Amino acid sequence: MEQQHANHWSSSAMWWHVYPLGSTGAPIREPREPGVVHRLPRLEAWLDHVVELGLNGILLGPIFASSTHGYDTIDHFRIDPRLGDDADFDRLVARARERGIRVLLDGVFNHVGREHPAFVAARADPGAPEAALFRLGADGEPTVFEGHGALVELDHDSRAVEDLVVDVMRHWLSRGADGWRLDAAYAVAPEFWARVLARVREHHPDAWFLGEVIHGDYAAIVRASSIDAVTQYELWQGIWHGIADRNLFELAHAIERGNELLRAFVPATFLGNHDVTRIASAVGPDLVPHALAVLCTVAGTPAIYAGDEYGWQAIKEERLGGDDAIRPELPDAPPARDALDATARRTLDLHRELLALRRRNPWLTTARTDAVHVANRAIVLRTATGEAGLVTALNLDDEPVAVPAADASAVVAGKGELAEGRVTLPARGWAVLEVVLG
Repeated sequence: MEQQHANHWSSSAMWWHVYPLGSTGAPIREPREPGVVHRLPRLEAWLDHVVELGLNGILLGPIFASSTHGYDTIDHFRIDPRLGDDADFDRLVARARERGIRVLLDGVFNHVGREHPAFVAARADPGAPEAALFRLGADGEPTVFEGHGALVELDHDSRAVEDLVVDVMRHWLSRGADGWRLDAAYAVAPEFWARVLARVREHHPDAWFLGEVIHGDYAAIVRASSIDAVTQYELWQGIWHGIADRNLFELAHAIERGNELLRAFVPATFLGNHDVTRIASAVGPDLVPHALAVLCTVAGTPAIYAGDEYGWQAIKEERLGGDDAIRPELPDAPPARDALDATARRTLDLHRELLALRRRNPWLTTARTDAVHVANRAIVLRTATGEAGLVTALNLDDEPVAVPAADASAVVAGKGELAEGRVTLPARGWAVLEVVLG
């Protein structure tokens, strides 16, 4: 398996995850305008915001021609006309590059939309060469992704599919992308990814590949697939449920699982994405700092979902259009800090503070975290190497609590009072503390 070395650019990557179709106000299911509409340039106005947050990468949701939401692709080689064209993509990449920002693309390679020309040709003539791209069920009908009739699965045992995915990846990496998020990677045999990525890395050895994996044996999938990282949904769930349910033992368990994963790879960590309820709605606006403090002080390659830095709220619903609320349009440009309400201003400042803390401590990417104190409503996490350490203490109770300081010597974020080896946190308070080692 190809392993990225410790000095690879991904070891310091932190992503701003944005869903371009929604963020730029493109019509999803509504009738679209004829021709090309140049919406992708709207994201250029947000690049300085990404840098000011302390991030150095943009993880773009699907930008290729599709029928509706971007995951029903009809042409992997063409920018969605609702977003623009090749020139818009080239300029966005160039503007990002000027600011030291990496660009990750969303590759939907498990399935395509029914309007994909290859599928249309295969349906019209089962003997057509295009038919080799699709998997058929026992009834002779094409299989679909997780019951979604509009998403036709590709046949990953087919050399034609392998060649297609290799060609698409190489094409856009040559155009300036730095890597790929592999949508629904869990639905594809790991051996397919191993074959594809070996061929792609021959031409683009520096590319980074992130697999969307929701559950399963993460480490085994990484080993078999040669994917560099997978989405750590276990930590996301541990943070969300641990805080929302006032059961921080669940968070401690997720942290322990994360430590085990580090033997095989560095996971991709997050509090929100285009598929889940926003963190401010999940735990409440006043407990977002607790969630973010954990994300920024445990191992992984973290991502911030666009809008979460302002404390936006939205709930995912299981219905047609149930993702729309969590994929809203962004303003034409980042709002001025003084124009934000108090909650949004505090949340933005918090993101800048904790992401700066993360950047000052790059060793966090691969460091183990130990839960040195766990109760339902309070937890103390100690993340350390042999030379540096940080302690993250959370209090979910409505009363102050005193917890072990785990050898910390100073509070560097949040609020807490250190005395006699313990830190007292205010009601529903949190703190990150520094440990001086060596």
